[in-house]
Amino acid sequence: MLGLKLPTDPRWVNIVEKNIDEILIDHAYCELKAASTAISLINSFPEYSELVEEMISLVKEEMSHFKLVQTKLQERGYELGRDRKDVYVVELHKFFPKGGSRTTQLVHRLLYAGLIEARSCERFKLLSEQLEDSELCKFYRDLMVSEANHYTMFLKFARLYGDKDEVETKWQELLDYEAEIMNRMSKEAKMHG
Repeated sequence: MLGLKLPTDPRWVNIVEKNIDEILIDHAYCELKAASTAISLINSFPEYSELVEEMISLVKEEMSHFKLVQTKLQERGYELGRDRKDVYVVELHKFFPKGGSRTTQLVHRLLYAGLIEARSCERFKLLSEQLEDSELCKFYRDLMVSEANHYTMFLKFARLYGDKDEVETKWQELLDYEAEIMNRMSKEAKMHG
């Protein structure tokens, strides 16, 4: 369903098991960044009314997810701590060239967002199925459904606003590029990469 070209190595969950605090902190910041992305899309493309409405809803949802993760951190005696650089996202954003028409810029941003949500969904699924902590398994199972909906929403808008064939070509090329990133990145207790 997600179309990812390189699945996460299942051993990643073993790394997470030993670093639950790190994955929860990273996850919390991912939720904040997702809300920030939605706000940025509203600011950058206010003329796309349907997109704006969906992004308003997404901001609310992502902030509610942030609150859920923050609560998990507090319940387990962990502090949010400082944000860490997301090397995966930095590398991903190198794929499309800068510039182009507003529509091209919008489509690229929607494709990036869709891919990040797809990878999050895939990782949430792994966590929901393989973590030893049953409470966190349920937590990630519930979040997985939202991430799948976000992924499909971003792709829907990319296809709506861009040339459908061109969007499909770009999407496949971006998936290939993301697989290369995943193949060379270190295995850390991070939501992406």
